[in-house]
Amino acid sequence: MSTVAPVVWTSAGAVSGAWREHRSVDGSASRAAIFLGIPYAEPPVGERRFLAPVPRAPWDGVRTATLHGATPQRRSPWPDPFIPEPSVPGDDMLTLDVGTPDPSPDAGLPVLVYIHGGGFVAGSHASPWYGGQAFHRDGVVTVAPSYRLGFDGFGWIDGAPLNRGVLDWLVALAWVQENIRAFGGDPAKVTIAGQSAGGAAVMRLLTMPAAQGLFRAVLALSPADAPVRADKAREVTVAGAARLGVAPDLEGLRTLSEAQILDAQSHEEPPGEGEDPLAGTFGDDLVLSPVIDGDLVPTGIAEAIEAGVGEGVPLLVGATAHEFDLSLASAPPELTAGDPREVLARQGVPEELRDELLAGVPGADGTRAAGQAVTQAVFRRHVGRWAGLRARGGASPRTWAYDFRWTSPVDGIAGHCLDVPFGFDILRDPTALRRTGPDAPQALADAVHGDWLALIRDGRVDAPVHAEGRSTIVYGDPLRDVRAGYAFEERLAIATE
Repeated sequence: MSTVAPVVWTSAGAVSGAWREHRSVDGSASRAAIFLGIPYAEPPVGERRFLAPVPRAPWDGVRTATLHGATPQRRSPWPDPFIPEPSVPGDDMLTLDVGTPDPSPDAGLPVLVYIHGGGFVAGSHASPWYGGQAFHRDGVVTVAPSYRLGFDGFGWIDGAPLNRGVLDWLVALAWVQENIRAFGGDPAKVTIAGQSAGGAAVMRLLTMPAAQGLFRAVLALSPADAPVRADKAREVTVAGAARLGVAPDLEGLRTLSEAQILDAQSHEEPPGEGEDPLAGTFGDDLVLSPVIDGDLVPTGIAEAIEAGVGEGVPLLVGATAHEFDLSLASAPPELTAGDPREVLARQGVPEELRDELLAGVPGADGTRAAGQAVTQAVFRRHVGRWAGLRARGGASPRTWAYDFRWTSPVDGIAGHCLDVPFGFDILRDPTALRRTGPDAPQALADAVHGDWLALIRDGRVDAPVHAEGRSTIVYGDPLRDVRAGYAFEERLAIATE
């Protein structure tokens, strides 16, 4: 077995990586060639700050690719994130990591491109969870790109292009199409995947005309949706620039340091006097995210699905049962005190759906009921709506839905991110153990990972499609079952649109 560092020639130059060993739970060993920090675009600093990405210029010689590139996340906003996502300093922020079991141009392997989450303001492609070792073991090439976050990626700026983070995704995917064959991948067998904001990202790409043809299948895990209109994005920038004493244009905003931008984008207006904090549960308040600009992002996701955009692309989409159920656990007790139905009424849950929502969380008090409403508002209602629209729109042979309901013994819920270590088949990872406990069922990881792998390899999942009857893959007890699902979520989405 060769120990010579693997070298691959990309369109911009040669890169050398390293071999990495992986041992599966059954004791079998495999290895893959790992290439870290490959630049796909020029650093977005100096004169390129706040502009569209520019493909990387060629370099001479062989570039060492054994360290992660800089991350647009400069500091994590979370003291103890569920998924370990490190921040890496530096200016060369538009890079990607590639792992391959066979760096031969004629290998023809399927490809997984994983876009990280983090609310579009945080997260890191450099997470050890995204290394993809189990996928390399199974004959899949993996790619993990970075992209600009927060105001740098999604803020409105007079004189600058909107949706710079989205443009980063497109340039990274174009790089994959041009270069992945050299790493053993087949550019015609690319699956894009992501969780949370990453799930929202791949749903955006699925329904964007400009992204069609860059991938074969989509895996959307807990996709959130908070569509921002261009006028709202402009309003946010104008107000923020006024607070900082600069013009809301390229010249003015470039005078601000990176630290000033980060501090400003975390500024939150407290609720006004007499305003109910729960009243915005079903609102659109994720202002630093892809902007509906009528051009690159022409419409919302539901409208694009109804128009048939991406209908021929296989999609596996779903969420966990209790994503943000504990999100209000530390809120002032009086905020969610009282009859849970009254709490749901304040949140905007239609009267005819309140009892059914509560039935999904047996014994829920006001706090837990409010948390489930947040779960539904941010994640689950979108899954039901989008999967239902595709089923009705004629794309049903290519749409599968899942519902992850296995509850962690650590916090007693199937919370946000819990399905990720199962899908990546990394239950023994130290950080995963803290979230899943030491006795998480490997058989469930085999099932979830197996469904992801089937979509990546074959463009389909071994389960009924989400068509008539709304068939859904349910992970929990039993480990994997197929039954009707997301009918309530679909009705809730329609009622709250």
